[in-house]
Amino acid sequence: MKFSSIIFCLGAAFFGASVTLYLNSDKSIESNAKAATGNVRLAQRSGATPRPASEAHLRKPNDPAYQHLTPEERPHVWVYDKCNRSTAHINTTSVKASRYSNVYGVASGEGSGVVLNKMGHILTNAHVVDGAKLIRVTLYNAKSYEAKLVGSDPQTDLAVIKLDAPAAELFPVEVGDSSKLMVGQRVYAIGNPFGLDRTLSSGLVSSLNRTLPDSKRSRPLKSLIQIDADINPGNSGGPLLDSRGRLIGVTTAIASTSGQSAGVGFAIPFSTVLRVATQLMKHGRVIRASIGIGQVYDSEKGLLIVEIIPGGAAEKAGLKGPQIVVERRRQGNYVYERRYRDRTAADFIVAVNGKKVDSAEMLREFIESKKPGDTITLTIIREGKKKQVPLKLQ
Repeated sequence: MKFSSIIFCLGAAFFGASVTLYLNSDKSIESNAKAATGNVRLAQRSGATPRPASEAHLRKPNDPAYQHLTPEERPHVWVYDKCNRSTAHINTTSVKASRYSNVYGVASGEGSGVVLNKMGHILTNAHVVDGAKLIRVTLYNAKSYEAKLVGSDPQTDLAVIKLDAPAAELFPVEVGDSSKLMVGQRVYAIGNPFGLDRTLSSGLVSSLNRTLPDSKRSRPLKSLIQIDADINPGNSGGPLLDSRGRLIGVTTAIASTSGQSAGVGFAIPFSTVLRVATQLMKHGRVIRASIGIGQVYDSEKGLLIVEIIPGGAAEKAGLKGPQIVVERRRQGNYVYERRYRDRTAADFIVAVNGKKVDSAEMLREFIESKKPGDTITLTIIREGKKKQVPLKLQ
């Protein structure tokens, strides 16, 4: 899948000297992080700005208030009525140095965010707050608060910030299940495109498990939801909702030749959000398991271990990488020495916990699905024979 341009819309939507970033995030996710487990629970969020004192978010799609609408319009209006106050508008300010002088300029950006809980945690994209010296969050009631970065994970493009706002002004969104999404399913996005806060767009799930390369990251974004709902600069970090008003993803990027919506948008699935946001709130970063292998090569026999990290899990488990061979020869009064790596001594990884692995990416994804301290079983080929090797992840 080739695109002329991959545009990331949170945080980098608008830049310019002395421009104030006004990010208004339509997302509201209520996330209760338990101190012991760090689990994220998203509580239901709803309400519409024109009716701050009403119980609009408790209405059903067949409520008498919606009777003047067509059957097709009712679920659209109801989802927005329920979820729009869960979206926040994020403005960032950063200082950038000139390439040719000691002059520093002020750059601004904007994006969207989702309220995770009544403690003030807001979920957004990492690229929205990357390098920000000042972060301001504007809620549905137009009240603005300064926020601080709790943690960021560029590998998944997710970040959590925190503001000090009254709990009564925070409306967490209800959580859904991204693992049950189907192509063709109706979805809704709320965000702040071009600074137009709490804008609703709708569309369908166009595809699942998409991968997007990114030159700013060492690895691509994986397992993304592709949607055809309108996504523009400023939407990044906003909620992607199902027809029941439940959070199923976080909008992150568009594929476009012009930098504007071209009907191809992408969202990070909630399954990733749950795992990452939990750790960001608990540790301020994502703690990933390590297998202790620096590099592998794909081959017909399996994954050839090219580098073993000294003191790592693989070395402790007895796995073997290439051996350093030293050859010496004498010529007259001189001794010449040559060193090279003998890869014939290295192990090949062919399966993990009985499941075949065909690529380095498959191995990495499997390891990242585990926690430090978990024990896995590698099936390797050594000297032409298969062998089972237990390994404790670090």
